[in-house]
Amino acid sequence: MTDRRTLLALPMLLAARPGRAQDGFPNRPITVVSGYAPGGVTDVTSRAVAERMSREFGVPVVVENRVGGATAVANTAVAQARPDGYSLLMGTTSLAINPGLQPSLTPREPMRELAPVGMVFRSAFVLHVHPDLPVRSTAELIAWCRANPGKLDFGSSGTGAVNHLALALFAQRAGIQVTHVPYRGGAPALLDLRAGRIQAMFQAVLEALPSLAEGTTRGLAISSAGREPLLPEIPPVAEVLPGFDAVFWQGLFAPAGTPAPILARLGAALRVATEDADLRARLAQQGVALITGDAEALGGLLARETALWGRLIQEAGIRPD
Repeated sequence: MTDRRTLLALPMLLAARPGRAQDGFPNRPITVVSGYAPGGVTDVTSRAVAERMSREFGVPVVVENRVGGATAVANTAVAQARPDGYSLLMGTTSLAINPGLQPSLTPREPMRELAPVGMVFRSAFVLHVHPDLPVRSTAELIAWCRANPGKLDFGSSGTGAVNHLALALFAQRAGIQVTHVPYRGGAPALLDLRAGRIQAMFQAVLEALPSLAEGTTRGLAISSAGREPLLPEIPPVAEVLPGFDAVFWQGLFAPAGTPAPILARLGAALRVATEDADLRARLAQQGVALITGDAEALGGLLARETALWGRLIQEAGIRPD
């Protein structure tokens, strides 16, 4: 039977739950803004994580898609929002790329204008080639390119896309020359790769799986530092080019100036979501590896990649289309 002391202590116990606070945060819906269209892996992951955070907070956490300007529309909307914890951004690698590739886009200084909350996921690319190309490993591909400089047509989903920068980093580290062929998205690039009109590309694992299974393309390497659970037999590029790690990532941000206690509550709820075993297993089937990383980890990643991609963009002379 519940005694009087337990009843008196109940409000304090509820306030101590993750996401609950004596000041009432959150006491109304939270909006998470995404710069990507509905239906893709980024959107699906955002909604799954937001739904799990909703359960933790006891208020709706809704995803709002604001597409445009290489995610600058979404990024800027949150950077300029009231710093009260109710407007958040599912930021991605574009935050690290845009300052170097398109410095006119806002926010011009994401590390100063946004406050990191925590990591959400990392997604690797697979380096795959047309089967007519006479190579079966990363080392053989590098050797072929050195013997045939500029003759390999290497596709991407667009100039400045993460898989284009992965290609540029690969070519720079390997000391090879290839011909970059940009497309408007990964799907048309894959069609040309399957048809042999281009010979290679880095592509999101989930998008490449059917072609790899059919044998219409051949997988050589994974772009992340470790192996990909969906393709455990394919080694990472890093086994040939030590330190190579080029992935698409997503993290949760708030406007700069958001009070530290609110950031901490948001981070705690996000941690619960990214550690949820059922959610991790469900998203892993789509090639998404949920990651638990705090605000410091996300801020450090953004700083490192802003420097990495900015330097690469400058050295390789990459310009937006």
